Amino acid sequence: METEARALAFEEALRRAGVRITRQRAALLRVLADAADHPDATQLHRRATEAGAGVSLATVYRTLSALEAQGVIQKLEFEGEPARFETADGQHHDHMIDVETGEVIEFLNERIERLQAEIAAEMGYEIVRHRLELYVRRKRQP
Repeated sequence: METEARALAFEEALRRAGVRITRQRAALLRVLADAADHPDATQLHRRATEAGAGVSLATVYRTLSALEAQGVIQKLEFEGEPARFETADGQHHDHMIDVETGEVIEFLNERIERLQAEIAAEMGYEIVRHRLELYVRRKRQP
């Protein structure tokens, strides 16, 4: 989904939640819709401020909370990191978190997906949803 369409979807979700769309909030939604990474609230606040939106950090948190409640973004909580956010309109994927840089790398591996389903089935269950996080660091060259 392109940035503008995603921003409009965010606006519609906020309207459904009874949240007023101010100029500042609309600018924040565009920043969030354009994010190719997994920003935290402080990063989103900084980006919106740099884009000329005079949005408060409290408004950023309230907006993110409303969007999460509407199911259009997902809150990601990685060990030792502030909560990060990503849009919920993409394909399922898992995450690797570089413990040295904090970088979040998305990946999808069909073997892992099949193995998880097989393990659940062997134990008499089916997977409803799951989240896999791998904490990694680059291999050191000898």
